[in-house]
Amino acid sequence: MNGGDKTLCDQLQTSCAKGPISYRDYIDLVLYADDCGYYTRDRERVGRSTDHDFYTAESLGKVFAQLVTTAAHDLLGETTAAQSTFIEIAAEPGAELLSRVESHPFADSRVIRQGDAIRADGPVVIFANEWLDALPFHRLIFRDGQWHERGVRLNAANALEDVLLDHFTPEVAAIQERLPVQALEGYELDLPLQAEAAIADLLVQDWTGMLLLFDYGKTWQALSTDCPAGTARTYQQHTQANDLLDQPGKKDITCDVCWDPLADLLTEKGLQSVTLETQESFLVQRAQRAAESIVRDTAGMFSPDRQTLMELIHPAHMGRRFQVLWGLRGS
Repeated sequence: MNGGDKTLCDQLQTSCAKGPISYRDYIDLVLYADDCGYYTRDRERVGRSTDHDFYTAESLGKVFAQLVTTAAHDLLGETTAAQSTFIEIAAEPGAELLSRVESHPFADSRVIRQGDAIRADGPVVIFANEWLDALPFHRLIFRDGQWHERGVRLNAANALEDVLLDHFTPEVAAIQERLPVQALEGYELDLPLQAEAAIADLLVQDWTGMLLLFDYGKTWQALSTDCPAGTARTYQQHTQANDLLDQPGKKDITCDVCWDPLADLLTEKGLQSVTLETQESFLVQRAQRAAESIVRDTAGMFSPDRQTLMELIHPAHMGRRFQVLWGLRGS
């Protein structure tokens, strides 16, 4: 079955036995099925070597950790930071942000692994780097004058194939009024609605402090008008591809986050200073003390730390490709 392993293929056969399933359900299964999904397999995924599939800002080491902790400390203030628990969502095992630094300004820290239940209470800094883009998403296509939700089925040859569902799933039906009335024939739209649900669940919990989300994404305007081929893609050994049905469970599957509804949720739930900015802007403005220290301490010499800083903030590297959404919640 398109190169997947037997255990996962058996689960896909069971899921598709009664007909097509949505892409959201397919992606959830191939990423998170117990012991055989992409994120539940016992293997290293993140790093620069060819044995890994992709690398993130966090995998660049201590510089990113210094910048993030400095920004959180300065935005919260010293007293509040010292009373707060730093909660990291979806860190890779052994690669937690605070493990990169010798000390930090927070009272405590906690890590929530990808796919585990998220619980937060009391004063906290809730931090996530590339968590939302790893959540399942729905896929739509504009055809014959209307939007259709795409799904996955097993054909007669026992191969996975892309199909159109007869009806919208409930999650898509609930946001149907957002969809453009008209679009180009064949326009593909990848909807990260699970990201919205995850943030909504987080915002009903009883915590104060800071929410700090790093990821790659676009505005609704860009997703719905400027990306005719959608944004869904796979990664394997640092190679990007577009066939989401190839080698299920062995490739990362992702799409761009849609920032507008997430920012609206933060505002609706009373967070203050809600800001969406490029990673470049956030690190230069909010982590200024740490950035200046790196540059000052390495002046006139070759410095891996300064090179890493430039990679994180330069517009041609991660500076513009990634964005940061943050907000503050008082007691």
